[in-house]
Amino acid sequence: MIDFSLTDEQKQLQQLARDFARKEIMPVAEEYDRREEMPWDVIKKAHEVGLLNVAVPEHAGGLGLGMVDECIIGEELAYGCMGMFTIMMASELGITPILVGGTEEQQKRFLSPLVEKPALAAFALSEPNNGSDAAGMHTTAVLDGDEWVINGTKMWISNGGEAEVTVVFATTERGAGHKATVALVVPKDAPGFSYNKIKHKMGQRASLTSELVFENVRVPRENQLGGLGDGFKIAMKTLDKTRIPVAAGSVGVARRALDESVKYSKEREAFGKPISSFQALQFKMADMAMGIETGRLMYLKAAWLVDQGLPHGYESAIAKAYCSDMAFDAANEAIQIHGGYGYVGEYPVEKLLRDVKLNQIYEGTNEIQRVVISRSLLKD
Repeated sequence: MIDFSLTDEQKQLQQLARDFARKEIMPVAEEYDRREEMPWDVIKKAHEVGLLNVAVPEHAGGLGLGMVDECIIGEELAYGCMGMFTIMMASELGITPILVGGTEEQQKRFLSPLVEKPALAAFALSEPNNGSDAAGMHTTAVLDGDEWVINGTKMWISNGGEAEVTVVFATTERGAGHKATVALVVPKDAPGFSYNKIKHKMGQRASLTSELVFENVRVPRENQLGGLGDGFKIAMKTLDKTRIPVAAGSVGVARRALDESVKYSKEREAFGKPISSFQALQFKMADMAMGIETGRLMYLKAAWLVDQGLPHGYESAIAKAYCSDMAFDAANEAIQIHGGYGYVGEYPVEKLLRDVKLNQIYEGTNEIQRVVISRSLLKD
């Protein structure tokens, strides 16, 4: 039996996130974008109402929400601001490898503090000279007695440096590929761990993106997730899951683009009548609606597979690539509908385009998603 209805609990989560986006995010989104500043007041409020770090399991003191639940929330938050959504989504990204590769004791130790106060997690895989080539990393981890010693640099890390815990992927032998990778949990206050904020981003400016620097950073061996060589596997399993919320956030941005376009087209007049009466613009908005509905079904399917414990890498790649491309097109068309006004900050659609461009790049570029999809099609 196929049932597309949400449970009563999911409807409540959706309404909670929708109200939060409209009351707490949208009124301040432009300000934080302009200031390129982390919205800690919004993060604190998200923690207060239970919208932060929702995937922390019950045995670690969290809500233990599933992927469908997380995506329902994510679509609503991204409608308000994709940058602020990324802060919360990136924290879930940092949590996920601990869920994938950590023991129950490690999950309690690392994740319980994230529900006790407004705190974030981070995921550190990309480096200055490699992004999608995850097995070609240069950051090293050397075992010294009962401690790992980390040296190297990570790049483009969301929440980087401000997160309470960061899952860092490193190699024990450069050039040895994924068989030498290890996943280590590094606390915020570890000596030798520093960060540099990346400024002047095109979009998602409310989200902190950082370069992380590790200079003889020591963490106990008990901070290792899984075994030696498991780092790459943990990273890939994590990304297979966390691409899906990116798809959900993209649908949220596209929804906002459509709503802004409908509203503006009814108000703006040309040739003596509202521009909403022109079929050329009607078709643009119809295409937006088609993409939104299709994208939502795809991300929900992928999220459902995760919650059922079924393989989902193929579906998550389709959802991420399709939804982010669709949302970029929707934001671009929204600017076209707004005309000259869409090109300036007086209306929110130019920010939508700047923000959603990143969705085609992070969590694996859409070219990489197409590699994943094609490999699934061509394998024996």
